[in-house]
Amino acid sequence: MKLAFTLAYKNLIGAGLRTWLNVGILAFAFILIIFYNGLLDGWNQQARLDTINWEIGYGELRTENYDPLDPFSIQDAHRVYKAEKFPQLTPILIRQATIYPHGRMLSIALKGIPSDQTQLRLPTSYLSTEMDVIPAIIGKRMADGAKLKEGEEVLLRWRDKNGTFDARSITIVKIFDSDVGSIDSGQIWISLEQLQSLTGLKEEATYFVANEEYSHQRLNNWTFVNQEELLQNINEIIASKKISGSIMYLMLLAIALLAIFDTQVLSVFRRQKEIGTYVAMGMTPSQVVVLFTMEGSMYSFLAMLVGGLVGLPIFTYLAMKGISFPDVTQDMGVTMASRIFPVFGIQLILGTMVLVIVSATIVSFLPAKKIAYMNPVEALKGKLQ
Repeated sequence: MKLAFTLAYKNLIGAGLRTWLNVGILAFAFILIIFYNGLLDGWNQQARLDTINWEIGYGELRTENYDPLDPFSIQDAHRVYKAEKFPQLTPILIRQATIYPHGRMLSIALKGIPSDQTQLRLPTSYLSTEMDVIPAIIGKRMADGAKLKEGEEVLLRWRDKNGTFDARSITIVKIFDSDVGSIDSGQIWISLEQLQSLTGLKEEATYFVANEEYSHQRLNNWTFVNQEELLQNINEIIASKKISGSIMYLMLLAIALLAIFDTQVLSVFRRQKEIGTYVAMGMTPSQVVVLFTMEGSMYSFLAMLVGGLVGLPIFTYLAMKGISFPDVTQDMGVTMASRIFPVFGIQLILGTMVLVIVSATIVSFLPAKKIAYMNPVEALKGKLQ
């Protein structure tokens, strides 16, 4: 085995430019596979963490008739609760409302949340009920769409529990910036206590956000949606991106493997006398097959070395500094940070290495196995059997 390794190494180095071209494209495919999957893993981790911290916590306990995708369910989606029975849950009440910024009319979802809550990263401390005005916080997307600024007043109209219209001015006390568009676009947040008072829905909520210590027990008229169900959309998006991305880098890998295959076919054809000499010196055909297969597989090992030397500083830099994306991506309805930090895990790197090495070994063996059926005498003459 040591002799075969030494001969394979010398043959590859002796091939010169042809070897390094094969190694180069294989190393490029290796780097691209790790980079793309690392970027998606980083996006996945950041999106999941941001969604948990800003919106869903560790699950949601919803009224049975509330559907977040159906705005017509909001009107009747509220039930009475006792705060002492839900110590590990943050109540949120949703009502449909309308605002009139700068002479325009915008329909919005008016959400009430306790000003002293700490479960979500929403800056609810600004919603102090001690103020003379009704304080409200909005996201950056909502502020841009409604052309509102901090400290600005806007007229708000809503319906109370009896369907009666009422209106008051609210003051935008804080504009927060979040990567989670689903708690921002078309929404205004005020104190839960104030919203309950304005609508007459005392001690009522649309849904609750659970904390880490919450353990669900069956409750009448309430439905619990766990964290994984709420993150399903993100998981499906990441999975689809991985499938579409795999087509691209597998095509590149196939090109590199095709180059190795062609090189090995050419080697078997041009080195017939060398093969016959090996057999005449006592090597069995199977040993010669191992030698040529090892030559092909060594392309992958050299590609790992080159890819590591080139890719390591690039991956280290990207993992520390991240990759910046334009702000327009945050308006697509998908949780995506303006700067994503790729995650290059050991499992990803080792899995990619195994994929490249095994693939290179297989495509090297296919043309090399022809050697086992060659006649040594005719091989010495340079003729195939």
